[in-house]
Amino acid sequence: MEKQNIDWANIGFGYMPTGERFVANYKDGKWDEGAMTTDATVTMSECAGVLQYAQTCFEGLKAYTTQDGKIVVFRPDLNAARMQDSCKRLEMPVLPENMFVDAVCKVVKANADYVPPYGSGATLYLRPYMFGIGPVIGVKPSTEYQFRLFATPVGPYFKGGAKPITIKVSDFDRAAPHGTGHIKAGLNYAMSLHAIVTAHEEGFAENMYLDAATRTKVEETGGANFIFVTKDGKVVTPKSNSILPSITRRSLMYVAKEYLGLEVEEREVYFDEVKDFAECGLCGTAAVISPVGKINDHGKEICFPSGMEEMGPVTKKLYETLTGIQMGRIEAPKGWIKVIE
Repeated sequence: MEKQNIDWANIGFGYMPTGERFVANYKDGKWDEGAMTTDATVTMSECAGVLQYAQTCFEGLKAYTTQDGKIVVFRPDLNAARMQDSCKRLEMPVLPENMFVDAVCKVVKANADYVPPYGSGATLYLRPYMFGIGPVIGVKPSTEYQFRLFATPVGPYFKGGAKPITIKVSDFDRAAPHGTGHIKAGLNYAMSLHAIVTAHEEGFAENMYLDAATRTKVEETGGANFIFVTKDGKVVTPKSNSILPSITRRSLMYVAKEYLGLEVEEREVYFDEVKDFAECGLCGTAAVISPVGKINDHGKEICFPSGMEEMGPVTKKLYETLTGIQMGRIEAPKGWIKVIE
């Protein structure tokens, strides 16, 4: 299939409508088979559950062109499982894993002309999401739902390389100890918007959220997990029941241990010990790893030895290894890469 006439090297990280998307509906206690459509609009009742009580969750993953010209998707089964966890917590019907993965394959195949070529730095971003579409006025779950999955080509998250960013310790809480921080609910992101807009106005790239109960432990940012590297090369990531289980973070920890032979540890990370780490990064689907050079704690600065010019050496190895796996330059663990036939 001939590619779209797009300046792949210069597209931003934003929404660009593509040809087809997948839609499935849940009604009378069951999912229909779903279908592809060219219609990018959603029509619903003014009283839909998503509009009244924010009953919605979503996922994010990418399709890539590998070095040998194949189109692949990275670990879609884990996105399917995480969406199931989100649905259970929000009293929404669970979408079967095979239906989720099949929808991913159909959307990527239908929009293959929008999958950027290898080496362009761009990818095809996939956004699966589900929401309560049936009318509901009392505070209760909707009885009807819609699952949709669309694709949009996106450029690299960083223009001109992954330069270290400066973040701030937020005065806001991201998630309550027994709340919804561990799922990908739309409401989590809505409540983070004021905090991130405020951080940007103050000149910071992101927020570091501490645990809401004691405000002594590192949790995550509004849209990414933390990874730290100790001065003796151990890779550490925070553990908490209110952190979203990032697929990228889980993959990086596996890569650190199995590919790079590093010691890894998932544990509670106290903010007081952050100053003693050698490297810090934010990990997620969009950028894989965003290196952090500096953290501002109400005017006091924590500066990592890795500096503000480039990724630290361990973070860089992690980044290069995982992106190498995704792009087909390095052999992937079994089951990590789904080839779109």
